[in-house]
Parts: sequence; C-alpha cells; structure tokens
Amino acid sequence: MHSHESLGQILSSGQRSFSFELFPPKTDEGERVLWQTVREIEALKPTFVSVTYGAGGSTQGRTVRLTGQIAEDTTLTPVAHLTCVGASRDQLRDVVGQYAAEGVNTMLALRGDPPTGLDTPWEPHPGGLDHAVQLVELIRSLGTFSVGVAAFPEGHPESSDLDQDARVLAMKQQAGAEFAITQLFFRVEDYVRLVDMAGAHGCDMPIVPGIMPVTNVSQIERFAALSGAAFPTELADRFSAIADDADAVTRMGIDVAAEMCQQLLDLGAPGLHFYTLNRSHSTIEVYQALGLGASTS
Repeated sequence: MHSHESLGQILSSGQRSFSFELFPPKTDEGERVLWQTVREIEALKPTFVSVTYGAGGSTQGRTVRLTGQIAEDTTLTPVAHLTCVGASRDQLRDVVGQYAAEGVNTMLALRGDPPTGLDTPWEPHPGGLDHAVQLVELIRSLGTFSVGVAAFPEGHPESSDLDQDARVLAMKQQAGAEFAITQLFFRVEDYVRLVDMAGAHGCDMPIVPGIMPVTNVSQIERFAALSGAAFPTELADRFSAIADDADAVTRMGIDVAAEMCQQLLDLGAPGLHFYTLNRSHSTIEVYQALGLGASTS
C-alpha cells in the first residue's frame, strides 16, 4: 500500500482492486477466528479490507479497536464502516476521531438499516443524520479521509426507482465520496445498468462490485431477503438440484462466483469486493480461480 495515495486515488488510477469484507466478532473466541482469516487474507495482498460496524453497545469499542489493530499490526489497509444508526452528530464525530487516532483514514459512509428492523420505516436519531450524503459531508469536514459509499445494483429497498438511486449516488460523489461498493448481487447486467445510470447523472467514481460466493442454499435465500437482491431462478434451480451435497454446493458457488467476477473484470469493473462472512475459504478459491493471487515471479 502506498501510504501517500488515498484509496480513492488508487481505485481511480485504473489499478484493479481486490478486497474483502470482515465483520467484528462479539466474543474473544470469534476474535481469534477473525485473526486467522485476516492472516489468510493478508497473504493475498488485497487492496483493502472493510470492517463492518456493529452500531451501539459493546461491539462498537471492539470494532474500532480491531480496525485499528489491522491498521497497526498488518500490511492491510482497513476501511471502517460508519452508519447514521443510533448516533447523534457529536457521537459520529467522536467515532471518526477514534478511528483517526487508530490510524484508520478510509471510511465507508452508510445510512444503515432502520434500527427497528428492515421492514420498519427509517427514523433518524433525534440529533443525528438522515442520509448517507450528510455523513459523507460530516466525515470530509473532519479531516483528510478517503470516503466510500454503498451502491445498490437492484435499487435501495426504500427508493422509488433505480433512477433515484443513481441520482443519490451522484450526490454522494458531489458531497466528497471517492468510490462506491455495491451490495451483493447475482446478475452482471444489474451492475452494468447501475454504472450506466449513475454515469448518466455525472457519477464517474469507481463502483466496486460486491460479490458473495454461495456456500449454502438456505443462506442465499436469507441474504437475498435481507439485501433485496433477487436470486435468479435459473441459478436457484441449479443449486437446489444439489442442495443435499454440501461440497457440491460450495464448489458450484466458487465456479459461479468466479465466472461472474471474470465477466465483471472483462467489462471494466475497477475491482472486486468479496463478502466473506469471516470464512475466507470460498473467497480465496474464487480469487485463485481468477488467477488474482500475488504473483510469485
């Protein structure tokens, strides 16, 4: 990692980016497992790792500490997630300050899910922020942070249409975002459409596709429901045909993801962001199938 270049600059320079998403464990045992994954991922020399943010409570301190430890004790560049959920402006400023003190200078600014559950209306914190655009502005006002945002290939669950999403993404860029990472999706054409529509609104920052290799069939349905990502029927049929053979499901998950990743790279995607669920095995196999591993030459 060239410390003089921000992540936004690296992504914009045309270097292919490869990254992994981790989520902070709630227990010490989980933390040990996470560090094992971190070391496996570190060997692949990714461009960055993002660490999701447990809003509120005990996990918040652990999340900040872990993200800082990754910055301090590994060669990896951590990207800290920050959401508007359950926090006032002052609390958000405070968390950004904590990250900065830990040597973390790249943030992913997210509105976050409604604290009362996905099927309930979004209500901002009384002293807080209502939109990710405002969070981008807040973070940028506090120092020289490189800020990324989320993008939604199949539309944000609350937006009226995809064009509104594309406009919002352009607004996030105007507010100072330097890159976007998409929610997981399963159809390359959804990604292509997002990039085209955002471009039509003047959004030309790098949009990194988010990929999750399928490892079990029930998980697909759960994640699809959570993220609003439609799992294509044709793909669902292929997986359910082998649902009772766990190894076959994992292998097919790797093949399907690798094929999709290759198409995305061929289409000029700036990189790939893998949702690992802290289990890096399938992701690493996809990475190797694409021939992306650090070259040993």
